[in-house]
Amino acid sequence: MNPVTLDDLKGLYVPASGSHKGQNGRLLVIGGSHLFHAASLWALTVASRIVDLVHYSSVPENNELVAKAKEEFRNGIVVPRSDLDDYIAEDDCILIGPGMERGEETKALTNSLLKKYPAKQWVIDAGAIQMLDLDHVPQGAILTPHHGEFKALWEKYLVSSIQYQGKEMSEEDKVKIFAKQYQCIVLLKGEKDIVCAGGECDEKFCTPGECRVIEGGNAGMTKGGTGDVLAGLIAALACKKDPFLATIAGSFINKQAGDALYQTVGSYFNATDLANQIPLTMKALLLD
Repeated sequence: MNPVTLDDLKGLYVPASGSHKGQNGRLLVIGGSHLFHAASLWALTVASRIVDLVHYSSVPENNELVAKAKEEFRNGIVVPRSDLDDYIAEDDCILIGPGMERGEETKALTNSLLKKYPAKQWVIDAGAIQMLDLDHVPQGAILTPHHGEFKALWEKYLVSSIQYQGKEMSEEDKVKIFAKQYQCIVLLKGEKDIVCAGGECDEKFCTPGECRVIEGGNAGMTKGGTGDVLAGLIAALACKKDPFLATIAGSFINKQAGDALYQTVGSYFNATDLANQIPLTMKALLLD
């Protein structure tokens, strides 16, 4: 697999000087839970620096936290879950999963929305991945599992397929097969990120798509919340560019931002630091 380089970022969308509000992306973030408050807020924070509008929908406790924080933080619009249909219809991309707990509530919400809106651009992360029914994976969706989450996805897939049962395969091959089977994009997060796309399908057969590897990163990026930052970044980029480019570019930028922090503070940074660094790194990579 070819490593992603700076040249791959040349196709990313950069807002035009004459653009107006709403033209540079609209994102809906569905996340958070009674237990995990910060995860979806990290995704919201980084996305709000890239797209024009971020709509945020969580459990009531998190909605209240964001509403209160808007006294100082004014970069998201709180949406009650009763109004999700309206915002899904109008937004360019939907990120679901950061901070959502494993359980029936997450399972029901995730799968019902994916089934109802298969034509939307989805980024499926964290709790939503863990509760995902594979029959409801939308074509072109971006899945962002870590190694443990992907292992569970692969085991779900094997339940319905005898073709690969008992065969020894690399994790890279499994990602390629999974992406092909469900015509989605899979970002396997790790020391080296692996991204595979689903390829092209006709009525009888699907060909494997492109796979790329993203190198870089450091021990500071094992901190809780850095994956939520990455999900928010990818979802924001996917509002205005094709999902495969958004995924490989998001991974590359995220790792570059982590490495920039390492140059100044070593591994002693957190998810908030990473979210704050990403705009600086994007400027250096895309504009300077």
